[in-house]
Amino acid sequence: MTSVFIISAPSGSGKSTLVNKIREAVPNLEFSISYTTRQPRGAEQNGKEYFFVTRERFEEMIANDEFLEHADVFGNYYGTARRFLHQAEGEGKDLLLDIDVQGAAQIKSKLPNARSIFILPPNRSELEQRLRKRSLDAEEVIRKRLVTASREIENYEKYDYILVNDQLEDSVETLKAILLSERMQRAGKADANLSSRAEKCRLNQIRERLQPILQSFGENRCQCEVKQGESNEVD
Repeated sequence: MTSVFIISAPSGSGKSTLVNKIREAVPNLEFSISYTTRQPRGAEQNGKEYFFVTRERFEEMIANDEFLEHADVFGNYYGTARRFLHQAEGEGKDLLLDIDVQGAAQIKSKLPNARSIFILPPNRSELEQRLRKRSLDAEEVIRKRLVTASREIENYEKYDYILVNDQLEDSVETLKAILLSERMQRAGKADANLSSRAEKCRLNQIRERLQPILQSFGENRCQCEVKQGESNEVD
């Protein structure tokens, strides 16, 4: 039986790096490459980071019910094709989905047994630094991403696990523990070390650590929204 793992995070939280690392570390894991209507950035390649399609093609796929989930984010469509789930089931593999909170909610409504992991940055300041370091977005887009991050983070309680991505190597090992412990539980087995590491990311275990992170976003949200509003008025 195929297990479905959902990973969500605010843009700039290091989710893509974590996903790439975990795909190398965990065997028998099928990865769903999302479809999008946005333009490629930097060295992105079609079929590697995303499948880049036209808006007309994406809407045709919606009409044909080819998506498990899809959403409009910053004026561009993103979606997960059903074929990846069918492919994973046919090959006896688990499926890893890299999707936003909108998509995660859609998947959970259709696949309630899917396990969800929310990736958090250490704080808002670190997230902003990461977004600026990428040098991929204009100032207005960075502001929008920070506002969106504050809103997305409000959904953390809807996820099965919350992983704070402060040290990459440690985060990779923790994410690996979550996936493998869930896989072993499904098979009626257990590994005490894996389970212990994974359980530390459960909400009731990590709630205290989350408070300063959530507070860092709450303190800056109003200011960011004001700046975004001023920018929109100028436009």
